[in-house]
Order: sequence, then C-alpha cells, then structure tokens
Amino acid sequence: MQFQQKLAFLIAGAFAISTSALAQKVKFTEYNLDNGLHVILHQDKSAPVVAVSVMYHVGSKNETPGLTGFAHFFEHLLFEGTQNIKRGEFMKIVAANGGQNNANTTQDRTFYYEVFPSNQLKLGLWLESERMMHPVINQIGVNTQREVVKEEKRMRIDNQPYGHLIESVFKDLFIKHPYHWAPIGSMDDINKAKLSEFLAFFKKFYAPNNAVLSIAGDINIDDAKQWIKSYFSEIPKGNPVIQPTVKEDPITKEIIDTAYDANIQLPAIVTAYRTPAENSKDAVVLDLISSVLSGGASSRLNKELVDEKKTALQVASFNYALEDYGAYLNFALPNNNVSLDSLLHDIDANIVDLQTNLISESDYKKLLNQAEMDFVNANTKDLGVAQSLANSYTFFNKNTNHINERLEDIRSVTREQIRDIARKYLNPNQRLVLYYLPTTK
Repeated sequence: MQFQQKLAFLIAGAFAISTSALAQKVKFTEYNLDNGLHVILHQDKSAPVVAVSVMYHVGSKNETPGLTGFAHFFEHLLFEGTQNIKRGEFMKIVAANGGQNNANTTQDRTFYYEVFPSNQLKLGLWLESERMMHPVINQIGVNTQREVVKEEKRMRIDNQPYGHLIESVFKDLFIKHPYHWAPIGSMDDINKAKLSEFLAFFKKFYAPNNAVLSIAGDINIDDAKQWIKSYFSEIPKGNPVIQPTVKEDPITKEIIDTAYDANIQLPAIVTAYRTPAENSKDAVVLDLISSVLSGGASSRLNKELVDEKKTALQVASFNYALEDYGAYLNFALPNNNVSLDSLLHDIDANIVDLQTNLISESDYKKLLNQAEMDFVNANTKDLGVAQSLANSYTFFNKNTNHINERLEDIRSVTREQIRDIARKYLNPNQRLVLYYLPTTK
C-alpha cells in the first residue's frame, strides 16, 4: 500500500466523519431499549439494500498498559462464533445470503456491520444480537485470533513502508493519555493475556448500554422495531462504562525526535500538533486548513513543493481528530536528496502565511465547494449513513442530528477563523518535529 493510500485509510478509520448522503436532511428514528441499547433507524427506499451496524464505545483508549490491543483483538474474536453459530460459520452465513460484512477499530470505538439485500434484515439483526448476547470466547478462538492479529500487524504495519509513522507520532504527542499506543497494541501484551482477561474485557464493554445499533436502507420502520425488540431486548444491561478523562499537559516547547524504519529508502519529515477533540468547532476549521495546504494537486504544498520547486515527492496535511484530542500532521518525502530541514522550512512558511494573511475570496469559495462536495460524496451508500448516525450519537454529545448540522458547520467557517485557528494551534513551540529515517545497515 502506498503511503498516501495508507494515510487515507488511517484518516477514514480515525474520523468516521458524519455526513449526509445527498446534502439534504437525513431523517431518522431513534430510541432506547430498556437495557440501554440505543437504536437509530433511517429509511431509504432508493435501493433494495440494508446496512446493519453496531458501534461499541470501546477502543484502544479503554485499555490499560500491559493489556493493550484488546479492542482490536475483539474486532476479530467476535467473528469466531456464538452459542448458535458454529465456529467459522459467521462469515459463511453472511456470504450465503448475498451479504458482506466486516469490522474496524479506532482509538475510540469498534464498528461491526453487515450489508444485505433488504429482505435479509432479520438475519443481520440476529447475527449482531448473537455477537452481543452470547459469543463463544474460548482458548481455541483466542489462540487462533492471536495468529491472525500477528499476521495483520506484520502485513499492515511491521513490513509496510512508513507503517510505524503514526505510532511514532502519537507516542510523543500523548504522554499520559492512552492514545499513546496504537490500536493494534502490543503483541507481547496479546501473547501473555489470559482467557479470563479477555472475558472480563468483553463483559465490561460489549453490553447493550455501551452500543449503538444503527440501521439504514430499505426498511419498514415498524417491522424493524418489532424485530429489534425480539432479538435484543433480552440481552442483559451491563454496568455503566466510564470513559477515560485523562488530561495532557500543554506542549510549550518544541519536541524533536527521530524514528527509524527498516522498510523505507526515503526519509520523511513530520510535524505534529496536539489539537482539540472532533466535536469541537476548531476541529472543523483544522480540517479546512488541511485542505488548503494539501487537498488536491492545486493545494499550496503540492503546488509549491511538488510541482514548482520539485523538492518533495509527496506532501500531506491532515487533522487526525479523535474523541478526546486530535493530532494535526504535516508530512513530506524529499526529492533529489533535498534536506528534510529545507522541506520543514517551506512547510512552516506556508503555515506562517496562513497565520498572517487571509486566504483569497476565490480560494475560500473553492475550499467550501470542495468541502461540500466531499460532504455529499462521503456517505452515498447506506453503510456510510449508518456509520455517520452512530458516530454523531456516540461522539457529539448524543446529538444524532449532528449528521444534519455538519454541512452548516463547514459553511459557517470564515476566512478569519482559518487564520485565527492556524495561529492558535500550529506554532513551533506547540509541536513535535519527527525525523523518520531509514535504518542504517
């Protein structure tokens, strides 16, 4: 996977951006079952398809040192089977009924889903209720998934060029907060973890009162409610989950660090700034700033460093926003043995320009048009809408309607705010400078 593609993957996993499928109001019905499960239903009759999803409010930040990687491990483990689904049969059932399924984990949540022909809604509900109510978690499954996770780590991270870059950034930006470690966690922790510890983790976090069941597609609302009650209402409520509230000390002096990667030939320069949580207005502005700097071929860094000066092979800027904090990153690969410090100088000069001068009216209009287009395109399918609804409820103060407010949040950003937010967060004394270098032989 090329680094640019990897960044896109990371951003997609980390943001889970709330958007509207057609830039118009997304209608939904929401309610709670007695056991605390939050249910969101969106009817879309445009195609005979339905997405069934469950978002558990548990990610790597809910782990503890010495027991990392559990949330991601459960992303795999909960496909093993249940009391009524034989081991290894979960995915076969989905495929045999014309569906597809998967799951993904971030620092803040784990997201499971199936996409089926709409006449298989009941099957999707049954599968997710089975996963929640009585999965089989035993030593055979743990041993099997240990090997699966090890292989995933080797393929996606250990043997991937720049695979440890984000991990290297986060360990320097977050000293106290559990964002310090990557969602995939430590293989040593997974290897030594006991079955009893996996069982305790499931009992604590995978309860209906720590989950959102989000369904979008060709459904009958009344039928869906009836089936949801039938499949989920008997699942016992768990103890309340208390999310971490770890506060980091402000960064007041530039951090300079070096990391090495045996899988690369070209070094990279990275600057990273700790930024606010995804539910803040400032995070919206930072997203737009990243578009100004590297959003497309005509963006400032691409145009100057890649096209005109030809000092960089690749550049990227993005705001990696999460529930508690974010990380704003700038990245560049040098061309023709250009020094990393030269690239750093030019990136900084572009940021200083944003902090000093308002972007032009024409650039501003182009920026908002592109943001609106991205907003429209992000969730053109039922699965995207289902995820955005769950994300809005989970991370925007239980405001599911944030899916319909996001576009106005973008449109309300002013040129002055772009300048002021760049001044507020993107300063040398508030950042990490990471030299990411090839391992010398």
